[in-house]
Amino acid sequence: MRDALAAALVALACLLAPCGALAAWAAYGLADTGRYVRTVAPLAADPAVREAVADAVGDGVVRELEPGPMRQTVGPFLQDAVRSFTRTEAFGTAWEAGNRVVHGAVLHALRAERPAPGPVTVDLAPVVVRVKQKLADDHLPFAHRIPVRHTRIPVLPAEDVAGLRKGYLVLDTAARWLPLAAVALAVTGIAVAARRRRALTATGLGTALGGGLLALAVALGRHLTLTDLPDPAYRPAAAAIYDALTGTLRTTSWLLLALGLVVALASWLAGRRGTPAPPRSPAPEPAPEHTRV
Repeated sequence: MRDALAAALVALACLLAPCGALAAWAAYGLADTGRYVRTVAPLAADPAVREAVADAVGDGVVRELEPGPMRQTVGPFLQDAVRSFTRTEAFGTAWEAGNRVVHGAVLHALRAERPAPGPVTVDLAPVVVRVKQKLADDHLPFAHRIPVRHTRIPVLPAEDVAGLRKGYLVLDTAARWLPLAAVALAVTGIAVAARRRRALTATGLGTALGGGLLALAVALGRHLTLTDLPDPAYRPAAAAIYDALTGTLRTTSWLLLALGLVVALASWLAGRRGTPAPPRSPAPEPAPEHTRV
């Protein structure tokens, strides 16, 4: 009974370990504006991200033009101008400021006790102010004449706010308790086991298996995310963003795998050294020689 109870506790602990790591990554990594901005800021220098932003912004600006010869003539120049802007330091400033504003607005909507009805919107005026200041510091002519307009743009539909808010609350609670529960169950399982060294070995192997499954889940999520994109042209940029956001989670999965294998190997080697050698059987005595008569 002790071994059966220990096996159940250890198995449950090994199951909760990768789930706790996933919840902690989502709650403390993605849901922290500072960490999020520091993670995505280097993507402003990624060629795939720059190209995707240039295509999206350029197409949006061209669509605002009236159909006719004006669009055909000015459109290519506007797209080239946007593509050139993505290669400047001002684009990095705009990218960082835009991500900070959007992430802060979404996070405020998820954490609010009484979220405001309607979609989540952001005001782009702070982004324009930072870009304007950057261009003025670079002595760009007429930078001080760039108008700063308070334009609110929807970033999250109203019908998605309630579901995401519930998911965030579940992840926030799971991130606090799942890691502690996994450790407590593992310690309890090893303590009640009749053969503690064997239970420790099983715990290490189970932790390593959980880390491997977590790494597999991250890879599978990447494949599904890129496959579901409607436009294949944005897949390189989406892959770069996904890899940047899940970098900590991948590292955690490999740490769980390595830690589990080290614990299991150390426990197994300790058991091998502590096993007493089998006693040697006494050597047979030589038969007495027959005396000759």
